[in-house]
Amino acid sequence: MSQADLLDQDPVFQLKGSMLAITVMELAHNDLARLDQQLGEKVAQAPAFFSNTPLVLALDKLPEGEGTLDLDALMSLCRQHGLRTLAVRASREDDIKAAEALDLPVLPPSGARERPIDPAPAPVAPSKPAEPELRPSKIISSPVRGGQQVYAQGADLIVLAPVSAGAELLADGNIHVYAPMRGRALAGVKGNTGARIFCQQMGAELLSIAGHYKVAEDLRRDPLWGEAVHVSLSGDVLNIKRL
Repeated sequence: MSQADLLDQDPVFQLKGSMLAITVMELAHNDLARLDQQLGEKVAQAPAFFSNTPLVLALDKLPEGEGTLDLDALMSLCRQHGLRTLAVRASREDDIKAAEALDLPVLPPSGARERPIDPAPAPVAPSKPAEPELRPSKIISSPVRGGQQVYAQGADLIVLAPVSAGAELLADGNIHVYAPMRGRALAGVKGNTGARIFCQQMGAELLSIAGHYKVAEDLRRDPLWGEAVHVSLSGDVLNIKRL
């Protein structure tokens, strides 16, 4: 067999499965002006979270009678706010044809229950009294299941039980998980760059400190995947070290 034949048999790609954190934006109305305003307010709360965020546009819940959706303009609006459209979820024929014209994958309507996400807790209204900067740590002793969200406002979050895939931990301070961690952990969600994440067994879908994050695909390449780790922020980079 010649060298050319050997080269022809050498594979140049592999297909691999991956668990990526992808946001679904479900449209309730065909109103791009209001969407621009409301999305801008949401992005202002956590700009780093929305930077180059992969997005699925869910159009299957749009009501009838609000006219034809301008999908190209909708995608352009999303790009202006840092959202990168990967696919659309649609059931109406006009939306499907518009997506195909833009060479976008079309996903069928979802029967799964999806949980609304809020990357940044709403600020305290000025009329309310100022809250203390430090609160007692929030301690969770039971398993955190997929779809659950636990938030420690103004405090550290300590979890003494496993955190399942699809679960989300948020804290203004540090996050400690003294069990396998397979969900999402977002520490310093109000911008505390000194926040830390401690995991007894790192298997997370996403780790984030003050809006800077790594997703599962990056984390799996880390030699400390599955180990006890300490995560901190240096500049814009998450540092993962062995505990």
